Amino acid sequence: MSEELCLANARLVLNDTVVTGCLTIRDGVIDTISEGDTVADGAIDCDGDLVIPGLVELHTDNLERHIEPRPKVDWPHLPAILAHDAELASTGITTVFDALRVGSIHGGQMRYAPYARTLANELLAARAAGHLRVSHFLHLRAEICSETLLEELAEFGPEDRVGILSLMDHTPGQRQFRDLAALKTYLSKKRGFDDAEFAEHVENLKALQDANGQKHQAGAVAASRRLGAVLASHDDTTADQVAVSRTQGVAFAEFPTTHEAAAACRAHAVAVMMGAPNIIRNRSHSGNVAALELAEAGLLDIVSSDYVPSALLLSAFRLAEVWQDLPRAIACVTRNPARAAGLTDRGDLMPGQRGDVLRVGMAGTTPMVRAVWCRGQRIG
Repeated sequence: MSEELCLANARLVLNDTVVTGCLTIRDGVIDTISEGDTVADGAIDCDGDLVIPGLVELHTDNLERHIEPRPKVDWPHLPAILAHDAELASTGITTVFDALRVGSIHGGQMRYAPYARTLANELLAARAAGHLRVSHFLHLRAEICSETLLEELAEFGPEDRVGILSLMDHTPGQRQFRDLAALKTYLSKKRGFDDAEFAEHVENLKALQDANGQKHQAGAVAASRRLGAVLASHDDTTADQVAVSRTQGVAFAEFPTTHEAAAACRAHAVAVMMGAPNIIRNRSHSGNVAALELAEAGLLDIVSSDYVPSALLLSAFRLAEVWQDLPRAIACVTRNPARAAGLTDRGDLMPGQRGDVLRVGMAGTTPMVRAVWCRGQRIG
C-alpha cells in the first residue's frame, strides 16, 4: 500500500504566491496541490499555518562544532553526527551539505590535522545504516593556504556524495582577513594569541600562500571536476577576484565581503550567498558588508545558516519583511540553494518534488517550526 500524508487548511508558499490549500505527499513525493480550506478525513489540519519546502543548507560549520565543542576537545564522532543531524531536523533543514575542511597545517602557531576523510566515512556509514533524519551531502572546504590540500583531496572520489567544493583562501591581509587588526582580535579571544604568536602565525600563512597558493588553487579546481562537485568561491572582495572565480567555473559565491564583489557576481551570473547570522544581526562579525544592504540592492540569492542552524528560517522571514515578498524570501533558503548545488528534485512545493516540507507557525513575527517531514516521513 502507498503511504500518504495530507496537509490541509494550510497557507502554501508556492513559487510566486501564497494560497490556502491542501498538499498531498504520496510515497515520499509531492502528488497534488489543491486550493481551499477543506479538511478531509485523515488529513492534518494545519489551522492556517504556513507550509513551505524543506530548507536547503549549503555551508554549515555545525558538524565541526559538534565534533570539537571547545578548542582541542575531540568529541566521539557518531554521537556528534547524530546530534548535528537532529539539530538540523529540528530547525527545518531537510538537505544539508556538511562543510569539512581539507588542507592541513602541521607547523606554526595554529596546527590543523587532517580529519575530513575519516569523518566523511563515518557520516556516510551513518547515512547508509539509516541513522540520519535529513539528506546529507559533503561540502569540501579547500584550504588553499595549507600544506596538504592536494593529498587530502586525492582521498575523495565520485562515490563520496561531494556536492560542493569551495575555494577557501584565509591568507592574512586579503579577503575575509584583509583587516589584520580584526583578525588579531579574533585570534586573541579564540586562541589566546599574544603579539608574538600572532605575528608568527601571519608570517607562516603568508609563506604557505607563496609556496603553495597557485598549485593548490589549480588542484582544487581540477578536483571539483573530477568529483562532479559544484565549485564555489569564498569571501570575494574585489571585482577582479570575481572575474577570476568565473573563469574557474565558480557557480556561486559564499559570503562576498563587499558590495563591489556582490555586484560583480551579478554581472558574471554568479549567485550570491550570504550568512543568516549577518541578516539577523544586520552586520558581519568580521566587519564586512551587511547582508541586508545586498538584499536591498537586489544582490542576494542564497542564505546559509553558517554557524547557527536555527538562523536559516528566521533570516528568510527577516528578508520577507525587507522585500515584502514571502515567496521570494523563502526561495533563498529552498529553491535557490538547491538549484545552485545542482539539485532539481527539491526546493519547491509542486507535484513531482521530494516530499520535504515543514509546517511553520508564528509567534508574532518569529517563525516557529511545528513539524518537519523528509520524503513524507515525520522527522521533527
